[in-house]
Amino acid sequence: MYVAHLTLQDFRSYESADLALDSGISAFVGPNGHGKTNLVEAIGYVALHGSHRVSTDAPLVRQGAARAIIRAGVVRDERRALIELEINPGRANRARLNRSPVQRPREVLGMLRTVLFAPEDLVLVKGDPGDRRRFLDELLTVRAPRFAGVRSDYDRVLKQRNALLKSAAAHRRSPGQEVLSTLDVWDTHLARTGGELLGARLELVAALRPLVAKAYADLAPGGAADLEYRASAGTELSTDRGQLGEAMLAAMAEARQNELVRGISLVGPHRDELVLKLGDLPARGYASHGESWSFALALRLAAFELLRADGDDPVLILDDVFAELDTGRRRRLAELVAPAEQVLITAAVPADVPAQLSGAAFDVADGEVSRVR
Repeated sequence: MYVAHLTLQDFRSYESADLALDSGISAFVGPNGHGKTNLVEAIGYVALHGSHRVSTDAPLVRQGAARAIIRAGVVRDERRALIELEINPGRANRARLNRSPVQRPREVLGMLRTVLFAPEDLVLVKGDPGDRRRFLDELLTVRAPRFAGVRSDYDRVLKQRNALLKSAAAHRRSPGQEVLSTLDVWDTHLARTGGELLGARLELVAALRPLVAKAYADLAPGGAADLEYRASAGTELSTDRGQLGEAMLAAMAEARQNELVRGISLVGPHRDELVLKLGDLPARGYASHGESWSFALALRLAAFELLRADGDDPVLILDDVFAELDTGRRRRLAELVAPAEQVLITAAVPADVPAQLSGAAFDVADGEVSRVR
């Protein structure tokens, strides 16, 4: 799989851009702030319908424009597809596949798969639990796009349940039977959607563990990395969705009084934690800067290997990563990613691109992109 063509209209700093790309390695080189990351961010947005840099769509639209458009021509198993996304802040986004409108943008999820490495990846190790949950859910969606709907349903139910709990807490008195009965209904909905999401996360973590351990050892010989999923619904959980739903219901019943006092849902995948471990210690708080980088890279490399095992090489994007690494990690990472079907690199100066990743080169300056090799 690779991106053969990228067209932008009013995306970030680009009023317009039109790029032809090849499989193999391509490097976008130019001063910081001139638009390199905007190019690969657009490709990542096609894959995930979200940015690795911001949490809302508004910053993606060029100042003064009403909307942004991204078109990506994707080649997969020698078949070509044209994916078009129209980003409309404050309104529903739109999508087209091969120039035909689709009912919902998420219907084109999975047409392009990417794994993106960026300096922001350090939050996977040093950041809050929500950052690691997002990593898992994004990878679930790339592997099986239907999980975009599962996550959306879960978030909708959670919002309704939290609104009910918040209302009950605000009255500062024992809730009536009507409130409790309504809460029982939302408990059932949350357990159903939450059990589906939790089971998928547990299976994903089980698949990732050996891949993360290997990738970390390749990047930092002698190191031992592991993952542990800690669920708010209990310990020693199976992946059976029905049993997980029952476990969530039991945990919610136990937490109900506390939830009514605090006005918030305390049980469910939104409260779970993915613990990253170096040896017997949690990486967060104990890992050095270099170890944190190695762990973040190992997570991305493991995601790449998992997607590759599904039958397709995802597009690998390395956004200004090599400048952050020491010589040894730069070399080892370059060797690990070089065989991918398509690798897209951004760098401030040519020296930041390892020699092992020689290929097509683009100069990016003042919002203009030109191929120089």
